[in-house]
Amino acid sequence: MSTMNISLPDTLKAFVDAQVEKRAFGTSSEYVRELIRKDQDRARLRELLLDGADSAPAAPADGVYFKELRDRVRGARKASAQK
Repeated sequence: MSTMNISLPDTLKAFVDAQVEKRAFGTSSEYVRELIRKDQDRARLRELLLDGADSAPAAPADGVYFKELRDRVRGARKASAQK
């Protein structure tokens, strides 16, 4: 694992220290890693949303669509429970 040193103003350092204690992180590095992971997730979600917005329209999301989706999910749950 690589290391990186960052400089923070006292107010931000105090905030990080408080979050580490309040949210039960072991170290400030764990807290910062979690923030970075969440930012990666956010960036990936944004990319997926933009890709979806740029894609061609699909079938309408009507009652039939949602019924079929629920049936598919229920079938997948049953299949995984039987394993």
